[in-house]
Amino acid sequence: MTGLTTPIPAQVPMTEGLVDLGNVRLWIWDTGGAGEAIVLLHPRSGSGEFYPYQLPAFAKAGYRTIAYSRRGQNASELGTDADSYFAADDLFKLMDHLEVERFHAVGNALGGYIALDAALSRPDRVASIVLACSMMGIAEPEFLKTLQSLRPKGFEQLPEELKELCPSYRAAYPEGAAEWKHRHERAGTRSPVRLRNKITWDLLADLRVPTLLMTGDADLWMPPYLLRQAAEKIPNSTLMIVRDCGHAVQWEQPEIFNAAVLDFVRTKARR
Repeated sequence: MTGLTTPIPAQVPMTEGLVDLGNVRLWIWDTGGAGEAIVLLHPRSGSGEFYPYQLPAFAKAGYRTIAYSRRGQNASELGTDADSYFAADDLFKLMDHLEVERFHAVGNALGGYIALDAALSRPDRVASIVLACSMMGIAEPEFLKTLQSLRPKGFEQLPEELKELCPSYRAAYPEGAAEWKHRHERAGTRSPVRLRNKITWDLLADLRVPTLLMTGDADLWMPPYLLRQAAEKIPNSTLMIVRDCGHAVQWEQPEIFNAAVLDFVRTKARR
């Protein structure tokens, strides 16, 4: 079970701190450099701190790697327009601030909603998207009905680590599960995430940005069966199912995740 006991690696030098976008200040991690940019978009349960395995690996592969915490999470502020902003707008404003014209967006879970929304809104700026363990904000009634049927009454009250980390990972790497839980607990207030697009099958059929879809075989939120349904609707998409993995693929199986993302960015995402 490769990756289940992978220790957190030493981090590469990076810029860390708040950046002022005018209407909000967001906390970022930026490895810098002249390489293509990979932007990491975190799940609802966490913050930009959820990518200690990816920042050094992607930077050492030659990419400028950027992670940030959404509004209210980790050290990011809620901002002056917390009731009306669009999450993809924050992403583009941050890229403008960092002088990044085009980038690869890697979104986990709720972060995948934002990556997809950004790609649909500004395909000229998004070179590729990775949607990992993400329900993508799909608004199709039958799809939503199936998703809801998978989460019976009481599911939301379960401990977050039970909902997101698979049993194999929790059994093999309790220290990693404890660290994940610690980072989750200090992530802070979760602000609403608003999308510019209503994600329908018809809209996904028009997506032209290269897309890698990934989920764990034990993901309770986005199981392989449902991800395959979505993959059939997205042209130019690649599908990957990761074994011994739940909803936090970048944390539970970082070696597999990193290799898949880098291979995709280097090859399938080229135009």
